[in-house]
Amino acid sequence: VQLVQSGAELRNPGASVKVSCKASGYTFTSYYIDWVRQAPGQGLEWMGRIDPEDGGTKYAQKFQGRVTFSADTSTSTAYVELSSLRSEDTAVYYCAASQSIAVPLSANLYDYWGQGTQVTVSS
Repeated sequence: VQLVQSGAELRNPGASVKVSCKASGYTFTSYYIDWVRQAPGQGLEWMGRIDPEDGGTKYAQKFQGRVTFSADTSTSTAYVELSSLRSEDTAVYYCAASQSIAVPLSANLYDYWGQGTQVTVSS
């Protein structure tokens, strides 16, 4: 099983970024995909979830209106797009797969993790 994420991104403040997470080795629609980020020196922060089976989403209140999750079942790939970027969005972004309905989850309860994508917001 693998979750392979896209490469590092550098953006100016105010721009948008889209990170991908390609799943393999399991049935893509059988697991929720959560997005979690970790800013420098900070703990993990849950951003939200997408259900690849029906496209249903849940967003952490902090990110509502600024983040969009999507999933392409034909390529088993999930995406997170974050807009109106600011310096505080500089972080490593992770996708993680789980079959648990509960959100947010403790990090140790996810079944699979992507390798992380560094997003740097700087002018």
